[in-house]
Amino acid sequence: MLPLLLVWFTLVSLNQPAICLQHRQQLQPVLLPNGCDDKCGRLHIPFPFYLNTSCASVSNAFHLSCLNSTTLYLHIGIQSYQVLDFFSDGILVDFPGTGSSTCRQYNGLNSFNFAGNDYLGISDDNVIGLYDCEDSSLCKADCETNELPDCDGNRGGALACCYPLSDHSNWHSGDGFSSFAKFGCRGVSSWVVPRGTNSGKRGIKLEWAIPRNKSQGLCASNAVMVSATTVEAGVRCSCQDGLVGDGFANGLGCFKSCIKEGQEAYGGECDNSPKRTQKKLVIVAGVLAPVFILASLLLFLCILKRPVKSSAFDIDQAHYHSTISFRKACRTRLFSYRELDEATRGFDDGQKLVDGTNGTIHAGVLGDGSHIAVQKVQCENERDLIHVLSRIELLSAVLHRNLARLLGCCIESGYTLMVGYEYPANGTLEEHLHNNSGQEFGLDWYKRLSIAAETASILAYLQCEISPPIFHHGLKSSGYIFLDVDFSVKVAGFALLCSSSTTGPHVQKNDVYDFGLLLLEIISGSKHSDMPSLALQKIKSGKLEEIVDPSLYYHEQPIFRREQIEIVADIATRCLLFGGDGKIGMVDVAKELFHLAKESTDAGSKKGSALEETFSNSSLLQMISMSPDSVHVPRIAGPV
Repeated sequence: MLPLLLVWFTLVSLNQPAICLQHRQQLQPVLLPNGCDDKCGRLHIPFPFYLNTSCASVSNAFHLSCLNSTTLYLHIGIQSYQVLDFFSDGILVDFPGTGSSTCRQYNGLNSFNFAGNDYLGISDDNVIGLYDCEDSSLCKADCETNELPDCDGNRGGALACCYPLSDHSNWHSGDGFSSFAKFGCRGVSSWVVPRGTNSGKRGIKLEWAIPRNKSQGLCASNAVMVSATTVEAGVRCSCQDGLVGDGFANGLGCFKSCIKEGQEAYGGECDNSPKRTQKKLVIVAGVLAPVFILASLLLFLCILKRPVKSSAFDIDQAHYHSTISFRKACRTRLFSYRELDEATRGFDDGQKLVDGTNGTIHAGVLGDGSHIAVQKVQCENERDLIHVLSRIELLSAVLHRNLARLLGCCIESGYTLMVGYEYPANGTLEEHLHNNSGQEFGLDWYKRLSIAAETASILAYLQCEISPPIFHHGLKSSGYIFLDVDFSVKVAGFALLCSSSTTGPHVQKNDVYDFGLLLLEIISGSKHSDMPSLALQKIKSGKLEEIVDPSLYYHEQPIFRREQIEIVADIATRCLLFGGDGKIGMVDVAKELFHLAKESTDAGSKKGSALEETFSNSSLLQMISMSPDSVHVPRIAGPV
């Protein structure tokens, strides 16, 4: 009996690192050396970059040179740039003329005169510091929370003016740093801040890509083609979920990644047959029995203490979890189950914010005192879990002021996945609409209108500016819409598990329809199941005031504000009736609400500028800022 028990303990011990991936902290993408194993100093050179001209690549634009076997350079035209690091989608370079012996706090605007070409472009991941600017309107407070070291590696102080290039209100792909001269700026410095982090590394990240017209046969068979962000008409190859590599047919291609004995392994090392592995484990168990007895007993006690379903724990699932690449999905933090269980008081019903089609969401407090909202999704099988991880990867790559920041995730034994979002200080919209927040006064109309406009904006952004588009599938005021200290919207709780076939007009109909219900709730302060039919009846008969939230004192409001309430009610009605046939979409809704909210703000007010920033990261800004008169949408006829 003891040898059998020991073999079982040994199996569990050697597979445990694969099961407990959720206990590991942040995982960064691994960059594998190119086929020639090129190296210069401490830097291993990944595909498509190369030193040796006989090494396979896709263009001589990626040819590098190594000086004195220590310093790597990228050559663009007649200019050379020292290479500091590599990323899966880019290369980090320094300003020309700088190096270890010349540390400059800032450089001239024209010192980096490269703006982009067919293969390289200045990445949106850069955060720049601007100096001696005469016009400070371009400075953004949001990026000042990033840790941006001085060029000598020491932590820098506060910047006079900070601007993230992901904000396209004053800078666009293809612009050079010299474009900031129009604001009277005289100096610039740059850091790359990878998405999902706030820690910067000094230098300028250049995104790389291959022109689409040269992409025939570019990608390996188990890779997909993705579009570049800042290189116009540029593409790259990306390995499918569960695989690693450069994804290129001329490069390393794609192969399996797994965790074996606490270390990451690749390719054939992940394909050991179960019988052969079991035989090896039995031998190891017999030879190393005295060593494993104590460790196995301790591990067994830990397993007993952990609240998991016994039926969900088996070796097959341990192997399955070990072959999924979590890097792409959980780019930030990998929580342990215990962390989230303690934060939510054992997922107590009293902590539950919402229980809907998108899973349950519980409020909680982490050990460091930070507040978190935990979305729990139960997958049925392996395929579901892979789909959920791909959705998390897509969401974690999106940066928008009205999107709740994804803090991390956790894979519980079995197919249960948990996602942690930031949970702002003001709780949920529902709490304020129904006066459950403990405040003496509820939301005034100004706040309600701003909330509606910001919510519409983030939905429109995700549907029109992200590829593939992201739909919410079940928007509600409870648990899905959070409010920060300034009552700005943070949307969370997206459908992570849904059919891949529901990504067309039918899905948009659901989001537009749900937003119409939300507008009615904002107007009425009620979410009764019969509210849609009652509201449509009252609006059609000209008795809107009978469903308006009494706390808004509709009859005491000035005429222009009552007209705003009527317009929002009209928009809600059109969302319910016309969202499905394409006569009204989220961009149309966002446009109308944006202009309504803007009319309610004083020129240059903080809230007004924040509303502008809602669209500053996308080409929607120009579309949204058009006159609402240019929007052709049907309106509901009033009473005859």
